[in-house]
Amino acid sequence: MISFVSRFVICAFLVAGLPACDDDTQEPDGETPTVEFTEEQRELADQIISVFENNTPEIDYAYAENLDDGRGITAGRAGFTSATGDMLLVVESYTQRVPVNPLAGYLPRLRELAEEESGDVDGLENLEDAWRTAADDSVFRAVQDEVVDDEYYWPAVDHAAELGLTFPLSLLNLYDTCIQHGDGDDPDGLPAIISRATAQADGAPADGVDENDWLRAFMDIRRSVLLNAADPDTREEWAESVGRADALIAIFESGNVGLTPPITINPFGTEFALPQ
Repeated sequence: MISFVSRFVICAFLVAGLPACDDDTQEPDGETPTVEFTEEQRELADQIISVFENNTPEIDYAYAENLDDGRGITAGRAGFTSATGDMLLVVESYTQRVPVNPLAGYLPRLRELAEEESGDVDGLENLEDAWRTAADDSVFRAVQDEVVDDEYYWPAVDHAAELGLTFPLSLLNLYDTCIQHGDGDDPDGLPAIISRATAQADGAPADGVDENDWLRAFMDIRRSVLLNAADPDTREEWAESVGRADALIAIFESGNVGLTPPITINPFGTEFALPQ
């Protein structure tokens, strides 16, 4: 989920005929990140998040459903939604590359909903079927990957660098939280949780605070947000997802802050040994 300002800037590039994302993932500008996943750790992290999002370690590009959580239709590998604008970003970028596709006709309505940050699904009839059809196209799958990188993974890496984090598990927590909570300025967003964790831990690892202490504070606060979200529309759905926070806490309590495989998680009653 992304802010409307971010969506506006990206969509402006699209309108101007410029690509919003290239075939190659672009790393963030600035200093070298304090922590960044290896290729193996990234694969493991994506499988863990896929279990959280879609109850399968296999990346599910075709998933699409109205969860009645105030965010319209949720779809794809990272739960892109019609209300928060990341679904719009995926469909805009895909249509730029493949103008004739099953989702192109929804663009005017998706733009309206993203601008209003509305969970209304009127005008999105049969979008779920169209999304599943589009997911057969490798270009559409690649676009989903790129949007995840640009909007969630690299922002999480930037936050980790600023905080002075070094544990791969710390980055996984930021990455997963960014996907579920967004990187906006609302009280349920990743920056707000980071701020609260830093206040509770009396600083961040960049200030000399023990990373174990900061990470535990972050995970506990994120869990409390899931159990009692500020947004009443998402409160019930998020409370049902608290198992993803519990699974990350269990990894921490096992001492595996380096994400050394195999890792077993059981967020919602089914156990998965990862990576697969």
